Amino acid sequence: MAIAIVGMLDEREEALRIIRDRIEQRGHKACLIDISVGSGAIVPTLEAEVSCRELAELAERSAGIAVGRGNAPTSVMAEGLKAKIRELYGCGELQGMIAITGMTGALISLPAMKELPFGVPKLLISGATGQPVHAAKFGDYFALRDITVMHTVVDTVGMNPLVRALALNGANAISGMVEGGPISLEGEKPSIAVTEFGYCDKGAHYIRQNLERDYETVSIHAMGVGDKAALDLAPQGVFKAFIDLVPGSFSEHLLGGNRDAGPDRLDVAATLSIPYIFCPGGFDMISCGPIERRDQNDPLWTSRRLAERKLYVQPPRVQARTSAEEMEQIALAAADRLNRYQHKARVKAVIPLRGFSSLSVEGGPLHDPDSDGVFSPALRSQLDPEIEVIEVDSDINSPVFASIVADALARAFREVEA
Repeated sequence: MAIAIVGMLDEREEALRIIRDRIEQRGHKACLIDISVGSGAIVPTLEAEVSCRELAELAERSAGIAVGRGNAPTSVMAEGLKAKIRELYGCGELQGMIAITGMTGALISLPAMKELPFGVPKLLISGATGQPVHAAKFGDYFALRDITVMHTVVDTVGMNPLVRALALNGANAISGMVEGGPISLEGEKPSIAVTEFGYCDKGAHYIRQNLERDYETVSIHAMGVGDKAALDLAPQGVFKAFIDLVPGSFSEHLLGGNRDAGPDRLDVAATLSIPYIFCPGGFDMISCGPIERRDQNDPLWTSRRLAERKLYVQPPRVQARTSAEEMEQIALAAADRLNRYQHKARVKAVIPLRGFSSLSVEGGPLHDPDSDGVFSPALRSQLDPEIEVIEVDSDINSPVFASIVADALARAFREVEA
């Protein structure tokens, strides 16, 4: 097995040579992959195991993308590199990947790193990721994969003591990551995902207590980014069940809130055979901070008249209470998504009747039992009858609710066994 070393030989040959030599000195096989697009001035003497020409040919074969047909060279290299990394890993020939790049090389390398599953070492050495203007673009990769980033401070072209130190540190880092051997994601007990955030953390804690004897629980921070990562991890077979205590980023998408995780948020286990427990955590609020947006004619604040609602202000965060009409909208949209699940008997909806978070319990800043009361009937009205709905006379953070969630999970597992 080899460590893939990715970079542009016509720009960073010296740094790539140092990385390759150090990796080989540490007893590992190196596979140098050249992603040059013709922008550099160096005529390289270092020979790559995989040339940029080969990547271009792979791009055309795998995706029909070729240079000279309206496709940018960077797009061709990115597609070819993805195909090559996928091929090497699929054949059991790849144990890690390191890339040393500028902005262009980072955008070529990151899609390929996404091809590698959780736990496979991935290291990007680049100064490009420190630019705030590109934070959202890079976030699409870092949010979904366990990619390690080494910010270079200086550019890594040419050779000087700083570049040499960066290259050696990177080579030593990726070597150290692979030296422990492949890390198994299979624990002694099956892993179960539990989505949570601060306003439902007690409920998540009690759920973990109920499950800890038989299962490992993996907490998913349900703040939008974490939800997207869960959507990416679940199909990899990491989880044996999914407890969606806080799917609030689904309602945030519907209503325009800060935690928006996209329209497919509730599809996390739709095509999988694992149990899925659905709860309405976070549906009682819209994340709309900071508070300064209220006085700036912000479209969300003005269109939904948030300033007239109950608010919970915890700078820079602000939560606005969802209305009865919005709760009905959320329930109907959730029912539509849950009805698409292939194994409906393994889906259980567990609804607390006394608060969907710590903010909407009696005495809480967003307490509104009339609006909360709209949710369950609306959900039932459209939900496939094969999906069991369990109403619980407690709030989402109570030990009673956690115990009933655990019971629902046990029934769902029995459906799997049947």
